[in-house]
Amino acid sequence: MLNRRNILIGAGAAVVAGGAAWALAPRPDYAGLAAAIRDPGPPRDDLESLARYAMLAANSHNTQPWSFSREGDRIAVAPDMTRATPAADANHHHVFASLGCAAENLALAAAAAGRPSTIGYSAGDERVEIDLASGGAARDPLFEAITQRQSTRSLYDGKPVPAGDLKTIEQAAALSGARVLIVTDAKKIEEILEMVVAANTAQLEDPAFRAELKDWLRFGPRRAVETRDGLYAACSGNPTLPDWIGRSIFDFVVTAQGENDRYAAQIRSSSGLAIVVSDANDKAHWVEAGRACQRFALAATALGIRHAFINQPLEVPEMRGEFARWLGDEGLSPDLIMRFGYAEAMPYSLRRPVGEVIV
Repeated sequence: MLNRRNILIGAGAAVVAGGAAWALAPRPDYAGLAAAIRDPGPPRDDLESLARYAMLAANSHNTQPWSFSREGDRIAVAPDMTRATPAADANHHHVFASLGCAAENLALAAAAAGRPSTIGYSAGDERVEIDLASGGAARDPLFEAITQRQSTRSLYDGKPVPAGDLKTIEQAAALSGARVLIVTDAKKIEEILEMVVAANTAQLEDPAFRAELKDWLRFGPRRAVETRDGLYAACSGNPTLPDWIGRSIFDFVVTAQGENDRYAAQIRSSSGLAIVVSDANDKAHWVEAGRACQRFALAATALGIRHAFINQPLEVPEMRGEFARWLGDEGLSPDLIMRFGYAEAMPYSLRRPVGEVIV
């Protein structure tokens, strides 16, 4: 969200004075905590172990909008609406997609612990249910990628992904109600970029969206470690700052033009785009889209391919309709958009203590 030049120009003496004091203060071990979170230990047939893997799933703004419960051989993943983002996600689409992402991780971990499972959506309870069966431990290659997956918000190297690898990740994400469409045509990528820029501009000109975004930003490691959620600056390749300085300069340095330029460079550096689509625009299919998204991301990770979300055209209601028309198939509901390609890993995001999400 920020860049060094804008920070140096916009922050002035406040950054210098505050930064000097901040530099002398003890720094929390962010990297050590991130590594510990990504080392859940061998998967076991208990809710705490399985939830640790589930929590490493993709979710918007890293709000982690879920809770986990277990009754016998059924585990439920329910939405935590106190962690919703109504400005970016007015109908809670991303919340339910995140439930699907978490459920997919949990099912993969359960299978590795010897409990193969089936995943379903309970409309009456508005939750995802994972029913565990018995069987031998099966470590799917996607399971092995859970602890390494991340949304890598950086420039990629532009190298094309081999056709065989594209087919592999596309097939991994093919479910009964949702799938992934791969876009590598340069003209179509530019058309999607145009919609990303238009939607991003609309969002950053909306005071409610800006306030919500700023609330979930973690400008420095101290605040990131305190909350163990949100969008930590270093995870996007931005310089870290004391939280109070970051908040004070946010409105000066986060501009639509600056962000649009950054997204344009990132999208053009990517190997291609992936559009997650489903067969209907309802909560059950949002969950399926989340599952397809997670499977795509894990399959890509297993092949050394990075990904990051560019969902802006689907977060602005009028733009979502335009994007659906662009797809050219009225039977498809666009749910999520990712770019993919090759890049080095960025710092990993944090997750809350597992005790906070088990009910």
